[in-house]
Amino acid sequence: MKIVIIGGVAGGMSAATRLRRLNEDAEIIIIEKGPYVSFANCGLPYYVSGQISERDDLLVQTPEKLRERFQLDVRPESEVTSISPDKKEVTVASKNGEYQLSYDKLILSPGAKPFVPPIAGFADADNVFTLRNVPDVDAIMSFIAEKQPKKAAVIGAGFIGLEMAENLAEKGLDVTIIEKAPHVLPPVDEEIAAHVTNELQAHQVNVMVTVGATEFQENGRKIILDDGSIVETDMILLSVGVQPENKLAVDAGIETGMRGGILVDDNYETSVKDIYAVGDAIIVKHTVTAEDTMIALASPANRQGRQVADIISGLARKNRGSLGTAIVRVFDKAIASTGMNERQLKLAGRDYQVVHVQGKSHAGYYPGASDLTLKLLFHPKTGEIYGAQAVGEDGVDKRIDIIATAIKAGLTVADLPELEFTYAPPFGSAKDPVNMAGYAALNIIEGLSDTIQWYELDAAREAGAYLLDVRNENEFDNAPLADFVNIPLDNLRCRLHEVPKDKEVIVSCASGQRSYLAERILKQSGYNVKNLDGAYAVYAMMHNQGEK
Repeated sequence: MKIVIIGGVAGGMSAATRLRRLNEDAEIIIIEKGPYVSFANCGLPYYVSGQISERDDLLVQTPEKLRERFQLDVRPESEVTSISPDKKEVTVASKNGEYQLSYDKLILSPGAKPFVPPIAGFADADNVFTLRNVPDVDAIMSFIAEKQPKKAAVIGAGFIGLEMAENLAEKGLDVTIIEKAPHVLPPVDEEIAAHVTNELQAHQVNVMVTVGATEFQENGRKIILDDGSIVETDMILLSVGVQPENKLAVDAGIETGMRGGILVDDNYETSVKDIYAVGDAIIVKHTVTAEDTMIALASPANRQGRQVADIISGLARKNRGSLGTAIVRVFDKAIASTGMNERQLKLAGRDYQVVHVQGKSHAGYYPGASDLTLKLLFHPKTGEIYGAQAVGEDGVDKRIDIIATAIKAGLTVADLPELEFTYAPPFGSAKDPVNMAGYAALNIIEGLSDTIQWYELDAAREAGAYLLDVRNENEFDNAPLADFVNIPLDNLRCRLHEVPKDKEVIVSCASGQRSYLAERILKQSGYNVKNLDGAYAVYAMMHNQGEK
């Protein structure tokens, strides 16, 4: 069997090495148009700042090593220019000329390319960079070494944009982030993203949102924004998303779908027999919605590469879709998400509920514990878990990984309290934040608690709700919530007569735990009560609330 793979890195190389392990006699050829067939593209931003000091550390495998260990025929700096499905061959252009290459099975792993929006003056700008591969990072490093830029603008505040903003700042540049969306890191919801904005600003990164670049002037030294403002800069990093490399597939008559992504079936086979596709260029099914989506992440691409190798080798595997689980570090904070966010659930018209849990990375009484905020989204009746987000200095990856596993396994919020985690004070808590999120969600499903979100509080205030804060007096005096009346939780039972029964009562505390206890007291005394989910911690973050 002769298998040709177009594109290396995550999907292509995972397929190639797995194919060899299963088929010692197969002829396996990898065609890669770049100079490097296997490199750590997720590590590229950290090479810019020097946190990864050696360039060679980015190169995972060389063609020579792959040939020696796996007997793979790796052909870098070679580009497939066309596919002829009827002849079962591809045309390859290399430095030695053009040639035809036959195949029995063909795997497309072309990846994605940076999306470049139509910006006037882009062609004349000589300081604009994107970051997808080693030559890209080489160009950035050469520019920094030669031009000694003092200011950098990062257009786009997604994962790569934020990583580059951090690492350019660590390099000593003054950095400005420009993001068209209402907040940075659009894959998470705004109250989680607010932590990211605060962290960026704490490290002197200028953050501009709800604005986009419309023009580059003076060879890219001036960026004109759509609100008329001007950003002066020495270099620009463009990171506004990616689009699938689909030209080969389209020219070969292979069907594509949303945003030009390559359509594949449950076996990763395209609409053309014996041609398969994996990685950033393909359309997958979202695990939660079962709808088409595109997820450009290394982990799914690696998994898909291995699975398509299994399928070609006769092993039963199915493309089971993806969740889009991801994490990013921004200076001292980590932000992670999995599944659907609140904006996506609203757009999909899904009935959902939310709980915010404020916890610690490990036992609070053990030194070094740091704050952690976990947001869980779920169906209010069935308890199906739709997604989760978390932010903190430590332990964020652990909690989101657990919830991502729970979603994949088909668990509900009722199962989260049952999950058993290793526990010792340096590592966790006896009741982990994931357990606590499950308890809080169950309270809502079982009717023990009714919640109101931070963005609903102003409307409740205007409607005349009685606002009750049950923090201790010194807590409330140091960080009050506007229009709230303070009755400490420990005094509530003997001061119930101060709370009106003819109004809806919204109760808050520091994080939502004490206000839940107050909610239970009040409800069993005949009051109409809602708990402010996330309480002061979330609402104050979003409203810069500090004094009455």
